[in-house]
Amino acid sequence: MLIIGVDPGSIHCGWGIVETSGGRTRRIDSGRINLPKSDPLSVRLMKLQRELAEIMLQCSPDAAAVEKIFFAKSIQSALALGHARGVVLASLAARGVAIHEYSPLEVKQSVVGYGKASKRQVQEMVTAILGLAALPEEDEADALAIAVCHAHGHGLKSRIAQAMKASS
Repeated sequence: MLIIGVDPGSIHCGWGIVETSGGRTRRIDSGRINLPKSDPLSVRLMKLQRELAEIMLQCSPDAAAVEKIFFAKSIQSALALGHARGVVLASLAARGVAIHEYSPLEVKQSVVGYGKASKRQVQEMVTAILGLAALPEEDEADALAIAVCHAHGHGLKSRIAQAMKASS
């Protein structure tokens, strides 16, 4: 199963694609969409939609995992983040991909084992879990962590469903 993880942002939007098969998860591709702060929000959102659509076209994921909004420095940044998150959700939905949302606490608990882990700890664990040669950028690591979180949870849900089916 191919999973795209997205860490929405109005300046930097992290994305990561992982493949999970036979209990193993590996990185396929990842990166960060940079949206110049000097551009008007409408231009940044349009660029975000275009680049995310291109990524989706290239990888055709089976599922998407997106981080829920949890923190903003100000009302203005919360609104901009909300707009970016809306573009992400609409772009994923337009491709017919099942969307799953996770809080930062859930992602950190799944990947690091501690819900209040630091950004650096997330980067290090994503690097270890996926066998990466170098630490990814923060936004990229967050997106990969979101995808890994879904891979772990989806695998567990599948095994529970199979066990329940076998016992009935």
